[in-house]
Amino acid sequence: MNKPLPQDPMMLELIKMARRHQMTRRTALAGAGASALALALAACAPGGNNTKLTPAKDVSATDKSLVWHNWSLYMDEDDKGHYPTLERFTKESGIKVEYKIEIDDNDTYYGKVKDQLLQGKDIGADVACPTEWMAARWVNNGYVQKLDEANIPNKANLAPAYLGASFDPNRDYTMPYQGIIGGLTYNKKAYKEATGKDAPTSVADLWDPALKGRVGVLSEMRDTIGIILMSQGIDITDPNSLTSDAFMNAIDFFKGKVEDGQVARIKGNSYSEDLNNGDTIAAIAWSGDTVQLNLSAGEEKYGFVVPDSGSTISADLFLVPMGATHKANAEALINYYYDPKNAAELAAWVNYVTPVVGAKEEAMKIDPTLAENQLIFPSEEFMANTKSFRSLTGKEELSFSKAFQEILLGA
Repeated sequence: MNKPLPQDPMMLELIKMARRHQMTRRTALAGAGASALALALAACAPGGNNTKLTPAKDVSATDKSLVWHNWSLYMDEDDKGHYPTLERFTKESGIKVEYKIEIDDNDTYYGKVKDQLLQGKDIGADVACPTEWMAARWVNNGYVQKLDEANIPNKANLAPAYLGASFDPNRDYTMPYQGIIGGLTYNKKAYKEATGKDAPTSVADLWDPALKGRVGVLSEMRDTIGIILMSQGIDITDPNSLTSDAFMNAIDFFKGKVEDGQVARIKGNSYSEDLNNGDTIAAIAWSGDTVQLNLSAGEEKYGFVVPDSGSTISADLFLVPMGATHKANAEALINYYYDPKNAAELAAWVNYVTPVVGAKEEAMKIDPTLAENQLIFPSEEFMANTKSFRSLTGKEELSFSKAFQEILLGA
């Protein structure tokens, strides 16, 4: 656990903040079939726009509404299916929010909206939360409206180290929503019965013959292959280490595990169902999902570990697409969730790393025992071996994603 911390300022701050802020998030299912491959490859293409797009007319002053596209299990929810913090936002602001779980995978979501983005048309959302690397593509291609800081005074609560991202150094176009950590989730009882061990400690433990056909992985390339790469001694932050050859070697290794039946499921949204019904015993997964699984089970049924070779860390970002017609309303929403009290309430429900300074103190008022859970407030030791997948060139993006998608389609 003595490896150096990532040097990317955002990731460095996530690691520093992790012991005092919450974390988790669910990713999702990539498509299947020939049409899905076409969609995925279109999504992976770097894109680009030679024509400068014009922001859509903002009708926020006369239409107090907005549509928000987000991931599943990424919002506080009560037993009746209501979203308490969103309902309070509507009550306080008068802005009605249509919250839609539309992002089930970065590439497939981009594939669905890329044509509208290219033309600056409405994608059906006023605000969305893709992952950092995908958000960078949107910003670099000119698909995103510049945020008005006057409408987001709580931006002052953004942890300073979140500034400095190469594609948006001052966070003029994006604002962090939550941070996410990948690792190994396992059914404690089933894992011990199958392997005789209390818990996995390494990625190699997933390849135990006793787990054949009962291992799952995420459909998000940077996490599944990133974790495998780290187990092979590759520094995923370093272009000199994470080369094309290194990546393809990991792809070949992963393909072998799929073809021989060791890995039986490559999923996103539904991987928790496989853990619940016992089809999967161990999986490359998101830490916070383990919290959600245990809450649903009513006991500490599942464990989560950062493998000894290291794990992945990233973040999802608020952004306003160029064709969005309720920009000021979206900015009011972002400002609302940058209030430490609201950020703390959200974190207490969804268990994610929060970028909001002061949220820890507010969260402690909600439930002091939260600080004892390593998956919610992990220690520096717990977090010291996490890294972010480096930025890819357009050529790498296309070839890496194509290789991964081909395995998904053949699984």
